Amino acid sequence: MSRVSGDPRPVHLELAWQGVGLESSFHATEDKQVVRDKVFRLIQNATFRADFTIFEKSKTVVSRQSEEGLYKLAWFEHLRYVSPAIVKSKDELLVIAASIGTKKKRRLMKVAIEDVVTQTTMCANWEVAFWPAESDPMLQIADYCTWAVQRKWEVGDTRSYDLIRGKVATEHDFFQDGTRHHY
Repeated sequence: MSRVSGDPRPVHLELAWQGVGLESSFHATEDKQVVRDKVFRLIQNATFRADFTIFEKSKTVVSRQSEEGLYKLAWFEHLRYVSPAIVKSKDELLVIAASIGTKKKRRLMKVAIEDVVTQTTMCANWEVAFWPAESDPMLQIADYCTWAVQRKWEVGDTRSYDLIRGKVATEHDFFQDGTRHHY
């Protein structure tokens, strides 16, 4: 999970002016390295903070947890940890998640995230939205930053993480003390 804020240059427009053709939106796992390199360079020049909650799925009891329940727990732990540092009582909070699955799944996830926001934030004025990743440059930046953090934690590859290290405000390992893997 990640959180980014700020007003970076529109990455897709900057790359288009550099002659990098994209057939669709950015997605770090699918993009060619030349695209990744350029996106990370643009990300380095953007002003934002990123907060990550590391949530190792194999340490959860899958048989007791629906997919929606697992994501709700992850959102809860992320916002419980990050919200006090970034959200004040008079702030407005817009939580935007990349659109996933069917309308029914999005509706269930929206209700779950709304419940989490109610429990974890102090502000009275907030909203939850699901947008296609390609419609919002910040969701694409979040994808890239999350990919870099994931590579660091899963395979020890810090190449991309080192490029965004200055943007990372927090990395909270939810299962830091857990050693039991359920699958």
